[in-house]
Amino acid sequence: MSTKPDLLVISPWYDVAMKELDDHFTVHKLWESKDKAGLLASLADRCEAIAGATACGADIMDALPKAKVIAHHGVGYDGVDVAAATARGIKVSNTPDVLSDEVADFALGLLLATCRKIPHADRYVRAGKWESEGNMAFTQRVHGRKVGILGLGRIGIEIARRCEGFKMDIAYHTRSQKADVPYKYYGDLLSMAKDVDFLIAIVPGGASTRHMINREVLDALGPTGVLVNVARGSVVDEAALIEALKDGRLGAAGLDVFEQEPKVPQALKDMTENVVLQPHQASATHDTRLAMGRLVMENALAGLAGKPLITPVN
Repeated sequence: MSTKPDLLVISPWYDVAMKELDDHFTVHKLWESKDKAGLLASLADRCEAIAGATACGADIMDALPKAKVIAHHGVGYDGVDVAAATARGIKVSNTPDVLSDEVADFALGLLLATCRKIPHADRYVRAGKWESEGNMAFTQRVHGRKVGILGLGRIGIEIARRCEGFKMDIAYHTRSQKADVPYKYYGDLLSMAKDVDFLIAIVPGGASTRHMINREVLDALGPTGVLVNVARGSVVDEAALIEALKDGRLGAAGLDVFEQEPKVPQALKDMTENVVLQPHQASATHDTRLAMGRLVMENALAGLAGKPLITPVN
């Protein structure tokens, strides 16, 4: 019989990192089980560790009453019922820091792709239009513009530092002003949106940030404004965004996340001139996903050993 501790994995992540779990745990893959209730029941008296990349609710915690730790794969942990975990004495971790640079790089890449219409230009060349129709229409510059960052946590500050390299005038909005940053602070998102050319969203998901970027904010950005969302789809009122783009009240959008992903509204797919769409891949490089997976494993091992978690949430 294996002496390795049991680990319930709710949902998968990077395969290379997941294979390393086998060196330390007896891994039970809930998403592959045809009898999920039966699997949970079989683990009820011995499984002390849970991991996953999506949701973990109180129902799973109740099914595994011996659970000590939930190691979540991702920075955002709005799918994990942290309050329920805390009430049951279960420690929760996430995977911050290791993906901050990756997401920040991607955010600037998405901004450039949207403003300079890089995907559109690629299609223009491939379709032979450069030869048949001449030069493509001019695009919008990025350097030297005013950018507002919604959220200035670990990733937000890295985005801001990259914006400095593009000689941008940087502002930010958070719940409270940061004491140690040189950027202009706005206590009100709407006021910031009125003053900037670009708005980059990088706040956590959840009820407190749901539809923060609404019709009023989109209208404040205006017909030449650009929205980039590398946060959560729930942060943006997607219906209002579609209408703003259709009506020309918003200039363009670069989107890596969506309200019902992987389902993306057909209206957004149809907007090929002023929208760049990505499949929630801001942190999706081999290097970063391996580092995230290893951090999940290290947090689970620490929790089982009764040691402080490396990146605790509660």
